[in-house]
Amino acid sequence: MRKLIVGDGVRTPEGVIGNAVLVDGARIVACGDAADLRAAPVPEERYPGATIIAGLRDAHLHPVSYTALLSGINLKDARDLDELTVRLRSAPGSGPVLALRFDDETLAEQRLPTRIDLDEAVPDRPVLIHRSCGHIAVANTAALALAGVDVTTPDPEGGVVDRDTGGVPTGVLRETAIELVSTKLRAETPVTPDKVAGALRGLAGLGITSVGAMLGCGDGPWASLGDETTLLAEAARSLPIRVHAYVITDDPGHLDEVAARLTGRGAHLRWAGVKRFSDGSLGGHTAAMCEPFTDRPDTSGTDRLTSADAAIVRHTLERGGTACVHAIGDCAVGGVLDLFAALIADGHDPTRMRIEHASVMTERDIARLGELGIIACIQPAFLGSEVGWLEKRVGPERMARTYPFASLLRSGARLAGGSDCPIEPPHPLAGMALARDRTGLVPDEALTPEEALALFTTGAAAALGEPLPLAQGSPADLVVLDRDPVAATADELRTTEVVDTYVGGDAVAVDRTIPAWV
Repeated sequence: MRKLIVGDGVRTPEGVIGNAVLVDGARIVACGDAADLRAAPVPEERYPGATIIAGLRDAHLHPVSYTALLSGINLKDARDLDELTVRLRSAPGSGPVLALRFDDETLAEQRLPTRIDLDEAVPDRPVLIHRSCGHIAVANTAALALAGVDVTTPDPEGGVVDRDTGGVPTGVLRETAIELVSTKLRAETPVTPDKVAGALRGLAGLGITSVGAMLGCGDGPWASLGDETTLLAEAARSLPIRVHAYVITDDPGHLDEVAARLTGRGAHLRWAGVKRFSDGSLGGHTAAMCEPFTDRPDTSGTDRLTSADAAIVRHTLERGGTACVHAIGDCAVGGVLDLFAALIADGHDPTRMRIEHASVMTERDIARLGELGIIACIQPAFLGSEVGWLEKRVGPERMARTYPFASLLRSGARLAGGSDCPIEPPHPLAGMALARDRTGLVPDEALTPEEALALFTTGAAAALGEPLPLAQGSPADLVVLDRDPVAATADELRTTEVVDTYVGGDAVAVDRTIPAWV
């Protein structure tokens, strides 16, 4: 059935293209002036004073760990180890205690907790807490014992078990070392398919119509949450928004099995590709840098890219998927660009290659990314949480090429916006604001209002393999806002309200009692 959705304007990154969208079923017929599109007896949905934009996309989000955060223990704003202890002691039940988003940079003690700290908090239950970046976790003595991690345990490839002077694990686990413990624990309160669907319904309230879902297979740092691909497959028919699934695996056979499991389960779920890691995080000093960290001259991070990553990326491209490779440090970014350049030379499509984050880059690699034609999925929200310590990590020289958004656009790079939620809040409007004002960090790299809107609409849609938003024949995924996001200031964007979200021509019934963020 046809309907006409009318506001004060229809805004795209290229400009205002009228004030109405004509929809037929799940597809867009046309955008333009209501007077030209109006035809009796087509019903109208009217939004006086509002602006209609394309549905907002988050091209990089972890839906299962995000769901766990909504109902679990969030340590993000704990001010010191005492407050962290209080929160851990409040964990219900008698099984393992799992918590997310602690941040040593904001703790009064200015250090990572250890197993001793966690033992004092919860002495009789296994405890595993994840740093806000997701690349460091800390286990207590009970969790280490349950996993068999002791003085004899070797560091796994791509990871480090921190140890005291006697070689005894301190409880701090970096990168792949987290799996030594996470794979041996299961959450006391499991994430269910219904909870995942509810969490995504909350995202629709933020104007999000599609996400690029990074999904583990029962391993990795959040293995304690179970097989995330199975959860999404079981939730498929109740998903309120579109979910493009990127599977975290290095096994081609397993990738094929999971892709088959995710296919045909529901109109809003599809297998999209693979996700791999070439390094860690700036916050955890595990990003692979060409030179040592300014505040930790003893380390240049962790280079995780292997021949297995190259093999699974090639396999993904050959079966029609998109390859997403995490790269934050400048050394990691260069290594991923080398891999992608070789694949492009072999005839593979660069628009199905994504570099996730691209946080610190060399001048040459900024230019090279544009030349290659691949997609960079960037997270402006990182600037908001890293403002207090970012320059301390990278130093003034590298700071000028950290989160180089404007330089990337000038190089011709294709950019897409994401949040990496639950690492950062999944608010795309706040992400646009940060892309514009950068909290004052390197203002020359700020995006214009139009460029920031494109990040989370046309740019993210292209990264997810979706048609051009608001085009004739494209899915009728759109958002009604209480103001024009381009005319609004960055601060006004942060308080802009989503009036309605349409997916496939239907307004999503958003349950406002489900928090979109905690």
